[in-house]
Amino acid sequence: MGQVLKEKSSPDDNDNTGKLSASDRVAGAILQDIRSGRLVPGQHLLEPELTSRLGISRGSLREALKHLAAAGIVDLNRFRGAYIAALDRKSVLDLLDTLEPLARLAARLAATNCPNDRAAQRLVKSAKVLEDLRLSGQRGDYLNERRRFYDMMVEMGGNVELARAMPLSRTDLFRAQVETRQSESQRRRHAEGYAKIAAAVQARDAAAADKAVADHFAGTRKTMAELPAEVFPNG
Repeated sequence: MGQVLKEKSSPDDNDNTGKLSASDRVAGAILQDIRSGRLVPGQHLLEPELTSRLGISRGSLREALKHLAAAGIVDLNRFRGAYIAALDRKSVLDLLDTLEPLARLAARLAATNCPNDRAAQRLVKSAKVLEDLRLSGQRGDYLNERRRFYDMMVEMGGNVELARAMPLSRTDLFRAQVETRQSESQRRRHAEGYAKIAAAVQARDAAAADKAVADHFAGTRKTMAELPAEVFPNG
């Protein structure tokens, strides 16, 4: 899956920033900026602005950019500098083909190994937050909560290798790329998928959780087919 990026995925996580290298902290900050909309696919990254804002050296920044390039988040060009990557339509579909079986496994494991009702309720609550954020139009917060939903589901399943294998950072990139170009019905379809996944996990029904994820990805592929060519590089 390429470079594994370390980042603090949500404000609820234990504060582990002191354990991360400067380049890991920078990579996490850039990924957060992508989810929040501060940085967008195709945007040129300016070294002076980033070093000043993040309070790091040029060396740490360049190391972080190399890590992000290895993970497919940043494009590095010797002459043009660094840019946030933009995915063409085939790359998005390839990414979905890679992520879907891992997400289905995560959902089955979460339904099977859910430790208690409180954990299941947290996932259901996260799905409700996603719906509320969709309705309010807070797209940056929506992408952050989406990442939190996946992190919780993987944690519930108890497979530590799964968290390393899932290409969630690159998926964050593609969601940021298409989020502002989706119709309201497409956004509703996406948000409703999380509620169905969470309900199946809460019911401890692994087969239903697997199907809910499969249906969710089918909906995402349908949206990708419906989006106009200009959303993607090279049409």
